[in-house]
Amino acid sequence: MKTHTMNLAPVPLGEIRAGRKTIELRLYDEKRKGISVGDTIVFVNTKDTEDTLTVTVTDMFVFKSFAELYDKLPLLKCGYTEDTVKTASPNDMELYYTAAEQSRYGVVGIEIALK
Repeated sequence: MKTHTMNLAPVPLGEIRAGRKTIELRLYDEKRKGISVGDTIVFVNTKDTEDTLTVTVTDMFVFKSFAELYDKLPLLKCGYTEDTVKTASPNDMELYYTAAEQSRYGVVGIEIALK
């Protein structure tokens, strides 16, 4: 079992801490390919590096694109709310990852549980 560190913005960090967000969406790049079920992730708040949250990886869902991921995974577990899920779009993830990056690496939904 390995421990991985990932930066995360304050809002999604709070959603995970509150138990509302249980799937973290990322590019399936080299860093994420090293993650396995049972590993630990330490999320570090991007606005306050003293604020961390430790979780356990319970599942990994790999897809070719966020379009495919959004079609298959429950978006309410991915950080959307009852209000925002109605307008959820895979294009939302282009704020973080370009279409070229997505097609090069693929994407992953990392299911997590609080430690």
